[in-house]
Amino acid sequence: MKLNMNLKKSIFSALALLTLSFSASAISMADAKSLLKKAEDSTSFYQTDFTASYEVVQEKPGEGRSVTNATIYRRDSVSKWTILITAPLKDKGKGYLQTDNSIWFYDPADKRFTFSSSKDKFQGTNANTSDFAPQKYSTDYSIENIEEVKLGKMDCVLFTLKAATKDVDYPQIKLWVTKDDGLTRKKEDYSLSGQKLRTTAIPSYQKVEEKGKSYQIPVNMVIQDNLKGKKINGKMNYEKTIISISNATLAKQDDAVYTKPYLELMSGK
Repeated sequence: MKLNMNLKKSIFSALALLTLSFSASAISMADAKSLLKKAEDSTSFYQTDFTASYEVVQEKPGEGRSVTNATIYRRDSVSKWTILITAPLKDKGKGYLQTDNSIWFYDPADKRFTFSSSKDKFQGTNANTSDFAPQKYSTDYSIENIEEVKLGKMDCVLFTLKAATKDVDYPQIKLWVTKDDGLTRKKEDYSLSGQKLRTTAIPSYQKVEEKGKSYQIPVNMVIQDNLKGKKINGKMNYEKTIISISNATLAKQDDAVYTKPYLELMSGK
């Protein structure tokens, strides 16, 4: 599958963000907390529903590329979301549902729902199901360190965060947030021992507006698995998952979209 030129440019920019960072001066804790809350709010849609088409491209060095397409529905005000897989054909009709603080996976092959977790990988990629949901940096983590840095040409604040609850995917994370707009540009996930597990880059955002509401939504996200890879021609190449978001809308969806019967109904179409 050939990637279009715009996506290639986005991926190139994202890969640059995976590695570039230069230290500068300090920032006050009060301003840092305000910026972190702004970054958290930019991942959430508490005043509206959110619907978009997602293309998830999994790249495994030496093994090629696989593509999954899905439609994602979110109603963050009540912590509900639905993911309906639309391609490839072998996975069409599969889906995920979060409701009542539980995550379920539906497989139309056996018409069964099985319990899932926010830490589970999405369709065998390097993305977790939690990557498609709101992030709660200010409540789930405590700030261990802050500093002003350059990420490429962008002025950012680099947050080092430590888990304040057990209900998180990673006990430690580092977060690069642009100072001017409070958007997350890069995230590194760490184990309790300090081993780097994943790196996520978000090089660009798109503005979506509806009925006076305006949100900044990533155009592409590149997730690199720092534990899985292969040496090719003497160079280490890591597995990557490239998520592209399009057709985003803030229109309210029918309540039925966030239910098990909806996934069962849509799986047959």
